[in-house]
Amino acid sequence: MDLSTRYLGFDLPHPLMPGASPMVDDLDTVRRLEDAGAAAIVMHSLFEEQIIQDRMALLRHTEEPAESFAEALSYFPPMDAYVLGPEAYLAHLCRVKEAVSVPVIGSLNGLTRTGWTDHAKLMEQAGADALELNIYFVAADPEDTAAAIEDRVVDIAARVKQSVKIPVAVKLSPFFSALRHLVRRLEALGIDGLVLFNRFYQPDIDIEALETVPRLELSSPSELLVRLRWLALLAGRVRPSLAVTGGIHTTPGVIKSVMAGAHAVQVVSALLIHGPAHLTKLRGELTQWLESHEYESLAQMQGSMSLERSPDPSAFERANYMKVLQGWRSAQRPRDSL
Repeated sequence: MDLSTRYLGFDLPHPLMPGASPMVDDLDTVRRLEDAGAAAIVMHSLFEEQIIQDRMALLRHTEEPAESFAEALSYFPPMDAYVLGPEAYLAHLCRVKEAVSVPVIGSLNGLTRTGWTDHAKLMEQAGADALELNIYFVAADPEDTAAAIEDRVVDIAARVKQSVKIPVAVKLSPFFSALRHLVRRLEALGIDGLVLFNRFYQPDIDIEALETVPRLELSSPSELLVRLRWLALLAGRVRPSLAVTGGIHTTPGVIKSVMAGAHAVQVVSALLIHGPAHLTKLRGELTQWLESHEYESLAQMQGSMSLERSPDPSAFERANYMKVLQGWRSAQRPRDSL
């Protein structure tokens, strides 16, 4: 069975790969992921805060007073909270690139217009075959307009795209008010791929200690639905490659994602639970499903359930909306007594 796909300009044997996670911080695990059949390796994110903190530490020994340094540094997590600092990250990227034969995708995570281009170039020099920009931003400031937030994303993407020669993908949030318009602007920049979607982690409250508590919850298959919707809306109608991440746990989730239009399927939570061998299981089951349903290749299935294949996409979307609401009412209405 031909499972080949094309993502960020790379011809891959199949769409399955680990998404950005701490798994790749261990070189033995990286090798196990490749042995399990990973089509590519996505690096753990290097955070903008790490880059800023590293630069501030340098200033401490040059021109800044110790008092101002200590006060400014207190706004950041301690450096030991990060597994890999900026220099260590680049060194590890080099080791990962040497250890595997599949494409290695570097990851940058941030929210401001500064601190991106230099490290994007350094990642390219360290051997990254492509970059994934994870622009994680919670719009809590009432002065931030929707247009300004979109402009920030486009500006960051433009700066990075102009600074490197390797392919660049942008990892988006589903919460933009006009996501299709933003995608069109990113497409105009020449962005090579879109990753749908970032997950926003929600803090909890400790009612006894009276403090917020970080809470990391692994994804669930229910999170895939919003991703399927936007894959289906974009597939075949935009130039950049499409990757899905979040909610992929089983083979049906992989199949649905490809049917909606995904060129790459990133798996994280399921690998954290089951280990790298889960990639082998997903690939084997995907092959069996395609064969049993008489497909000749993955490409034959790719995008088959996208809105591009619908004669009237807007009517299709509206009809499904009404059908869901009417279906709920029907399910709740008691049956007539005999």
